Amino acid sequence: MTLKMIKYENTIKLVSWLKAVDALRSGHLLKKAQVGDTFLGSKDSVLLTRSAFIEGLGYGVKAVTAISENTKRGLPTVQGAMMIYKPITGELSAIIESKLITEIKTASDSILGAQLLAKPNSKILLIIGAGTVAESLVYAYSAAFPNLEKIMIWARRPDQSHKLIHKIKGINIKLEAVEDLKSYASIADIISTATMAHEPILKGEWIKPGTHVDLIGAFTADMREADDTLISSGSIFVDSRATTIDHIGELTIPIANGIIKKNDIKGDFYDLLLSSKTARRSENEITIFKNGGGAHLDLMIAKYLIDISE
Repeated sequence: MTLKMIKYENTIKLVSWLKAVDALRSGHLLKKAQVGDTFLGSKDSVLLTRSAFIEGLGYGVKAVTAISENTKRGLPTVQGAMMIYKPITGELSAIIESKLITEIKTASDSILGAQLLAKPNSKILLIIGAGTVAESLVYAYSAAFPNLEKIMIWARRPDQSHKLIHKIKGINIKLEAVEDLKSYASIADIISTATMAHEPILKGEWIKPGTHVDLIGAFTADMREADDTLISSGSIFVDSRATTIDHIGELTIPIANGIIKKNDIKGDFYDLLLSSKTARRSENEITIFKNGGGAHLDLMIAKYLIDISE
């Protein structure tokens, strides 16, 4: 058996965002994944290892470092790879560059959440953050939400949002770099946060009724992007109960402080995709989706990437 080495530059041009989202939909119709995560290192220098097994898809292990100081060194914050093993024989079949699989998985995860929870006629998207994830969100949301009229980008350093906008190509939607987060959060139909924040950056008092909030950045127990007012004012959903509720500060901190309870999380992708009921109950409902990632999602996307690289 030939071991495949799947690299970013060779494969990214082959990716369809809509088909990547479909891969997540299809993966959640299989038997529920087994998952396991480990975090080693310090607050700002983490080795994150995420493993998954899905019957019929196989095994996957993604190991990445997340080093916040790398931005000052001119290096990527996150680096690593994912190994894919065949379901029956356990043979190592592919090694996928983590930049590729994480980029496609992360944005597709959020898009699937938005398709299930946001208002289909959403016209204004605000992205908080201007890094690699933010860039992929621009392309993914523009492909999945044809009614979008404007995408606004906010960053702590305004030059970063302007730089990202100049980098984006081939998008027929108005792009705008904004500086007053409070004002622009109050007019957005969808807000997607993609930061490395450890303290809340998005406040509930800014959010208008009917907004869909897509929380991506927090991935450790001490990270948060939404404040207590926001997290307690909306209907909360997650991509996976197993990888978020007891592991990510976005949820563990307000749960520990009595702001919300575990049973306030209304569902995950397995619940949403197997239900015939519409998750959004009204036009004015604020929906909150915690994108926690997880190796089971990487494994679903890996299958798609392996297929298109053949």
